[in-house]
Amino acid sequence: MKTNEKGTVLSKQSIVSLLRARRRGQAILMVTIALVVLLGAAGIVVDVGRAYSAYQELVTAAQSAALAGASVLSNDTASEAIATATSYSAVAGNLNALSNLTNVTMVTGYPQVKCLTSLSIPCSASPANANAIAVAEHASVSTTFLKVVGIKSLPIAALATAAGRGGYNGPYNIAVVLDTTHSMNDTDSDSQCNNTRLSCALTGIRVLLNTLSPCFAGLTSCGTASSETLSSGANVSNPVDEVSLLAFPGLSSASGASDDYTCPTTNPTTTSYNNAPAYQIIPFSSDYRSSDTASSLNTSSDLVTAVGGGSCAGIAAPGGQGTFYAGVIDAAQAQLVANSRPNTKNVMIVLSDGDANATASQMAGKATSYPASQECHQAVTEAQKATAAGTTIYSVAYGAESSGCSTDTNPTITPCQTMQQIASSAQNFFSDYTAKGGDSSCVSASRPTTNLNQIFTEIAADLTVARLIPNNTQ
Repeated sequence: MKTNEKGTVLSKQSIVSLLRARRRGQAILMVTIALVVLLGAAGIVVDVGRAYSAYQELVTAAQSAALAGASVLSNDTASEAIATATSYSAVAGNLNALSNLTNVTMVTGYPQVKCLTSLSIPCSASPANANAIAVAEHASVSTTFLKVVGIKSLPIAALATAAGRGGYNGPYNIAVVLDTTHSMNDTDSDSQCNNTRLSCALTGIRVLLNTLSPCFAGLTSCGTASSETLSSGANVSNPVDEVSLLAFPGLSSASGASDDYTCPTTNPTTTSYNNAPAYQIIPFSSDYRSSDTASSLNTSSDLVTAVGGGSCAGIAAPGGQGTFYAGVIDAAQAQLVANSRPNTKNVMIVLSDGDANATASQMAGKATSYPASQECHQAVTEAQKATAAGTTIYSVAYGAESSGCSTDTNPTITPCQTMQQIASSAQNFFSDYTAKGGDSSCVSASRPTTNLNQIFTEIAADLTVARLIPNNTQ
């Protein structure tokens, strides 16, 4: 029998009640502690969640800034690319400033232009001498619940790197228009080539083919190409960039084009410009390399053979007619439209000295579509029509002279001006004025290189867009 301090006998029921009362006090304490822990955990989740959300926004802003800067690398200086990237950053006052983060700053030393050796984009192709740009931004996110334990803010930072144009593959339909008039047999005696102008031009086209993508990058082999016909080229399954080759003067027969890629002993016969000439040498093809990573051209490709990459010299410059290229621009545009594929873009590259000077007899024939007057202006008109239809036209003035276009009298125009106006924009005009007879004043302010190989490298780079790459890319 138990008694209390006063000697009163305690019943069994009284002892149980006392123990229960004590347990109720312990439970209240445990619940209180649990609530504090739960509220603390909830507070941490809320603060950390807010910081993570802000971090994701900062990453997006950094990526946008890097892509913006990379998109202008091929045309602008390093300082201009950096300024463009900054203008698209999340720093206050810029295009991607975040309303919930007013303390975003650029990390010291960024934006930062880079020349990464693993990218197939030449740094020398841009005034910035770079092929990528990195953007790093940081900020802090104020806390609410974590302040209780002395943490007033959480730091966040984001780094994004983007490759300049040249880091993404097509797909494109590309029509290359080549001048094969007699002047292309002249020697380009400068140190950049020191061969015939035609041979130098073909070398440049081979550089282009080595840069384009015949099929998807992930494939170790593009597979077997289809057989080429007069109307359809040799194409692999699911081709990416398809390339067609056209030349002027045109041929009297489409079948005669085979003389330019089967190593014959004679040249194909040309015909007057209004006599339904055949301009196409090779239809749109994608068999120029065995895979996207192949380092050499496919020498069994008719296209490669035609541009001198096979067992013979390839297409020749037989002449026989004067220079007139409005018709071939019109024909190239028609072929681009006919070869339209889903989600592709059309591109035309025109290489010539620009001096359209065909005589009346060389313009004669069954049709009278093209008069023997204003011949340079006619080329500009056809090019502008193609541009308006969505085709991007690059023009390469190769040894354009200071005078010419003798049939253009009202208004007058020079060969250099003709090639400038053929291009879809100033950024699409190139000039190698160092070739024989070239006018030293025929300079492309936007694309100052005069090296044909470099010109085609830059064109290939232009056919792509900036893309994000891993930050650890070397």
